[in-house]
Amino acid sequence: MSFKQVMALSLSFSSLPLSAALAMKPPAIDIVHLGNIGEALEVVETPWVLAQANTVGGPLAPELQGKPVVVDIHASWCPACRNIAPTLSQLRQQYGDRVHFVKLDVSDRAQANQSEQKAKRLGLGQFFATHKSRTGTVVIVDAATGRILAQHSNNASKDAYTRVLNTALSQK
Repeated sequence: MSFKQVMALSLSFSSLPLSAALAMKPPAIDIVHLGNIGEALEVVETPWVLAQANTVGGPLAPELQGKPVVVDIHASWCPACRNIAPTLSQLRQQYGDRVHFVKLDVSDRAQANQSEQKAKRLGLGQFFATHKSRTGTVVIVDAATGRILAQHSNNASKDAYTRVLNTALSQK
């Protein structure tokens, strides 16, 4: 991928980390218009990019198998994290041991390093690498396939999570 294409990606996808843009395969993005820096750019995504967005990178660790997995990118200083914390607590109480809950804390460098190691051990390394800067993000993952069943950002609606979790549990 050329420098100009990477710049186009980083400017047009403000929510896409540069590391994710660099990791994309060149055929995955068709640059329709390359303008000057600061101009609006038109980018067309192909199915490869969309497919990559729907997975955490593959099946999760054996210890997470057999249950849906709720992954929380958390930081103590994050207002969105504080907003969704009561909902996640309620979900933990409601689902108990029928669902795995994984908290990846990025509150400071030491916590982020520990969370990175935890994520790698659990099969969430690729997901963590691309999402560690997106605090307040919660995803529900099918452990067997690594498929993201739902992804929320600062969503405190318990119903949004229970619908997905109940469906996932009914299919087990």
